[in-house]
Amino acid sequence: MSARHFLSLMDCTPEELVSLIRRGTELKSLRNRGVLFEPLKNRVLGMIFEKASTRTRLSFEAGMIQLGGQAIFLSPRDTQLGRGEPIADAARVMSRMLDAVMIRTFAHSNLVEFAAHSRVPVINGLSDDLHPCQLLADMQTYLEHRGSITGKTVAWIGDGNNMCNSYIEAAQQFDFQLRVACPEGYEPNPEFLARAGDRVKVLRDPREAVAGAHLVTTDVWASMGQEDEIAERHKLFKPYKVDRALLDAAVADVLFLHCLPAHRGEEISEDLLDDPRAVAWDQAENRLHAQKALLEFLVEPAYHHA
Repeated sequence: MSARHFLSLMDCTPEELVSLIRRGTELKSLRNRGVLFEPLKNRVLGMIFEKASTRTRLSFEAGMIQLGGQAIFLSPRDTQLGRGEPIADAARVMSRMLDAVMIRTFAHSNLVEFAAHSRVPVINGLSDDLHPCQLLADMQTYLEHRGSITGKTVAWIGDGNNMCNSYIEAAQQFDFQLRVACPEGYEPNPEFLARAGDRVKVLRDPREAVAGAHLVTTDVWASMGQEDEIAERHKLFKPYKVDRALLDAAVADVLFLHCLPAHRGEEISEDLLDDPRAVAWDQAENRLHAQKALLEFLVEPAYHHA
């Protein structure tokens, strides 16, 4: 049997995604009640990081430990990958020793190539194209606070980056309408837009995008690797700052999400994360619970081998 991978939200059915985020809430409740639940005892997750990380590393590492397993942190500096070992070779070797591999990388093609040669599940911990694990946490957070997102309207404000691409896939899989407000030239990947069809609208005016929205979300103006573009981006993105007044244009019970880290005073106003409509801390915590649900789903439990 070939392993199931999670490189994109499209690797699961809509039903599987909904059951994953519901399971995330159940696992959260178990943890909050202090119930020990260790289905992945003796299972090992390898974590390859080519980009810096706080939440992704903590949530996967803590999640594996809480599920009874272990996680091994690998940076390119510590492995032969950083010295040019072919990805396919690394995948063949690592997947013989590990039970799953999580990769945070630049080119999405690296993930696809690794997965093609891996015997065990490969999880996208972020690529230049997509950040599907973050979307599981975002969808779990919306579900916990407001119920089903089906049929609702979501506004993405700012750069059409990997997070935006994942929101486009989420619109298809979770069945909501997405409006993307971005400056000209910073639209999301046209291939993702084409696949989503009329489920996604690209607008220039953030107020138009937010009007009547149930969920508003944004991200930093310059992602990792774009530091040299910061000055130029700041000029273009200034009108796309999300503040309390912009949220007032949405529905009364709108939720605001931010995948963090946030640059207060740039993409959000200084005080926005203190607004009761903002639930970014719950969202960040839900990375842990949603990914535990994902690991439980993908990694064969130890007791199958008893």
